Amino acid sequence: MKDLSIKIAIVEHAVIIRSGLSVALKRIQGIHIQTFEISTYDLLANYIKIHKPDILIINPTFWGIIDLVKLKDESGQRKLKCIALTHNMLDESFLQDYDEVISMFDSIDTLKTKLKKLLEIKNNEVSIDANVLSQREKEILICVVKGQTNKVIAENLFLSTHTVLTHRRNIIRKLEIHSTAGLTIYAIVNKLVELEDLK
Repeated sequence: MKDLSIKIAIVEHAVIIRSGLSVALKRIQGIHIQTFEISTYDLLANYIKIHKPDILIINPTFWGIIDLVKLKDESGQRKLKCIALTHNMLDESFLQDYDEVISMFDSIDTLKTKLKKLLEIKNNEVSIDANVLSQREKEILICVVKGQTNKVIAENLFLSTHTVLTHRRNIIRKLEIHSTAGLTIYAIVNKLVELEDLK
């Protein structure tokens, strides 16, 4: 069987990290990966528009916080999958718009697992499915439909109330569902909660 072939753009200002990740990605068995390295923000939107990569791996603090929604709109690639490349611990609010998170300390096996998961999501996308939301957004959605307040959610998930509110806004924007009843139906249909869990 022929290997899957994908294009990945790596956006990182440190050449050693950027090039090292490129080499690591090319060692993944079963996926033919063509990598492109981008070192300046000015080239980013144009590069995406012209080369149309399947996945963007980007340092979320790359010359300031990147607005992924704006970047996807500017490049005309709204369905581009974005992976955050982290060097250290970051506040969850920096990672909320990313489809996946990898660490520069991840093994090749971990990279392969995360890429395959992301590619499977991409190949099986439907207009509204549970994979539209990040893992953290799913956790918050479950808490919301169980009737927890923002303060309780923040305490249980060790987040700030501001971060919880940001996630809730993103959930509403992504799903285009504005009522708790609608979110509850979505959570049940997508098997995030069972009917008996809701009391």
